[in-house]
Amino acid sequence: MKLIFLFFILNSSIIFSQKITISGSIIDNETGEKLINATIYNKNTGKGTLSNNYGFYSLSVSKDQPTLLMVSYLGYQLIKKDLTITESSKINFYLHPENLLEEVIITSTKEKPIEKRNEMSTISIPVKEIEMLPALGGESDILKAIQLMPGVQSGSEGSSGLYVRGGSPDQNLILLDDVPLYYVNHLGGFVSTFNTDAINNVKLIKGGFPAQYGSRLSSILDIRMKDGNLKEFHGKAMIGMVASKLSIEGPIKKDTSSYIISYRRMLYDLITQPLSKLVTDGGGIGYHFYDFNAKISHRFSDKNRIFLSVYLGDDQFNVNYKQKDNGGKLKVKNKLKWGNNLVAFRWNHTYTHKLFSNVTIAYTRYRFLTEFSNKDTQDNENSKLFKSFKSGIYDTSAKIDFEYFASTNYKLKFGLSSIYHKFRPGVNKINREEDGSATIDTIFGNKDIYAFENAAYIENELKVGNRFSANLGLRATSYSVNQNSYYSLEPRVLLNYLITDNMSFKASYATMQQNVHLLTSSGVGFPRDLWVPATTKTIPEQSQQFAFGMAKSIKDGVYEFSVESYYKKMQELITYKEGATYISSSTNWEDIVETKGKGESYGLEFLIQKKEGKSTGWIAYTYSKSTRQFENINKGKVYPFKYDRRHDFSVVFNHKLKKNIDFSATWVFGSGNPITLAIGKYIVPDNPNNLPINSTNFQDFASEIDIYGEKNSFRMRAFHRLDIGINFRKQKKRGTRTWNVSIFNLYNRKNPYYYFFDYKDSDNDASNELVLKQQSLFPIMPSISYSFQF
Repeated sequence: MKLIFLFFILNSSIIFSQKITISGSIIDNETGEKLINATIYNKNTGKGTLSNNYGFYSLSVSKDQPTLLMVSYLGYQLIKKDLTITESSKINFYLHPENLLEEVIITSTKEKPIEKRNEMSTISIPVKEIEMLPALGGESDILKAIQLMPGVQSGSEGSSGLYVRGGSPDQNLILLDDVPLYYVNHLGGFVSTFNTDAINNVKLIKGGFPAQYGSRLSSILDIRMKDGNLKEFHGKAMIGMVASKLSIEGPIKKDTSSYIISYRRMLYDLITQPLSKLVTDGGGIGYHFYDFNAKISHRFSDKNRIFLSVYLGDDQFNVNYKQKDNGGKLKVKNKLKWGNNLVAFRWNHTYTHKLFSNVTIAYTRYRFLTEFSNKDTQDNENSKLFKSFKSGIYDTSAKIDFEYFASTNYKLKFGLSSIYHKFRPGVNKINREEDGSATIDTIFGNKDIYAFENAAYIENELKVGNRFSANLGLRATSYSVNQNSYYSLEPRVLLNYLITDNMSFKASYATMQQNVHLLTSSGVGFPRDLWVPATTKTIPEQSQQFAFGMAKSIKDGVYEFSVESYYKKMQELITYKEGATYISSSTNWEDIVETKGKGESYGLEFLIQKKEGKSTGWIAYTYSKSTRQFENINKGKVYPFKYDRRHDFSVVFNHKLKKNIDFSATWVFGSGNPITLAIGKYIVPDNPNNLPINSTNFQDFASEIDIYGEKNSFRMRAFHRLDIGINFRKQKKRGTRTWNVSIFNLYNRKNPYYYFFDYKDSDNDASNELVLKQQSLFPIMPSISYSFQF
């Protein structure tokens, strides 16, 4: 096989000798940013290609023949260029973006029609469109925009969690500049970590996975940061009700080197903490989050370019208080902190007009930390107590990817990757001092676990005739932990057949393996997520997914319609045992989990989009079912997954009212999530050997124990919500001013967040009548934000 591959590479110039190649980059004319998945199309032959994740393209054309090239990207003006090419050449194309303040809507900004794209189950939303959508607190959110697409659920209302085709959040591979992030939410899950001011491109893959991606079962979310403006200095500042942010970018050396720095922070603690200190006599309560993005890029030559990307993000919640009494002082501090760090170095190299490579070396870390300290002074005697719990995952990785553009009908991708994992499932530390002498000083918990993950892949993107295209790939992986190794071969198949000129049938099959597990609590509040490795007791998770669909463009791409069905099967899932928890526990995590779990999910997805004009948007609908099964949960019977929702429906509408005013609205509907409720209770005496003989009320000396039926057998009420937003833009002398006004939950729908039992009349417990009550979280919430782009 290796000899055949080498023979093909060495002789490709002979095989395609009747052709010559043009290559280069497709670039934003104003900023110098490379455009990802831009289309370059030879109208004379009907052949074309897309730029890759670094804006590079390669296209074979006929020598000495007239060639009419059309270069396009959504949101940019179309370029038409008539050429006669005599030899292989490098040609860069610079596209001009649409002016957001122009009243005339440009309609010549085409992208490759959906039926001709060699992909399925793939979602791309332009960042400019995400920024137009109404948002909670006025903070635009990438993950909430993706939740409006078919096959993606939010979990609970307002949350930024992603549940893709019946999977759980840990089954999503979330990449920032090619590097995984492990926790991507702030504010208890209501805000994502992605600052749209620093983001260039967003793509979600739900099925038909290319072989270059792996390590997760359910989806790939590929997010690319901006490279920074190569032409001139620009910036943007925003003050909102959730957070404020500042971004600056510009050239270090014009057309050669650039930078971008973006910082976002929640500011409430700067107000609440000083106020709470006054109220609590020196104590205080505070919460904040921040995100810091930075990137530097440098072009050494037309063939070599490097990038350095950095992301830092944390949430921190503090509760402190002080107490004074006769002759004594008490000082208590509580801290909860979690977040990601990421640094990535990448090198792009172009070997020939046909061969492109990228090398990535990266480090990423997710950390979860709780700390408690107590200092007590009584009558000149001092005692100190310190407790902490730490967990996390630390990855060092390297990979190389190649793309070989053999011809307009064949492209080859192949590559290698390695990840060195360090898992810290949980370490507890306790230190106690009495009058300066340590009485307790101990560390206990689980030892760090080290694992090594390697992968190699090959993808064949090919076209046969004018109607058939395919992506045939294979991914091979090895995973080593605790002197045990696991191997897998993961075939990937994607087929696309044009039934008519504007409608196609698509089908895909993919197997996936996941070597990390997430243990997460199901309660309401701040995260308690523990990333743990696959081991001999909790072996790697596996999945197989089939998908079939049809895609059609209407009115020359103004409208797009797609329908897809899927079936996914998952094995070797894990979850906590019933009633188990892990924080501050000395128990080995492997002893409190259920293993050998099975999952099944299937569904039908519809999407229709309007891509051009003053009014744009989409309508999405999903019918789905998702189940889980564990031997020791629900008596071994199949039960609905926590976020099994039968129906999801969303409508998104964007409209340009005037040249400087645009309006947006979203309406969502979802059938209720399954939950487990008590179906009865029994009474147990607190002390059976000491019961009062003449008591008239036995319950005064007993406790109530709930009786539960089948797991997740009760459905919450359906939820629905309407959000609206409007942007007022005005060109000022030094830049563009934007006021955003949004209203979350316009008609004040009281959607269920969780349920609980309580007495019908809390002032009269004599009736002993228990009723089921609903807790709602978000009422109607107006918000306003101000931004200035300079």
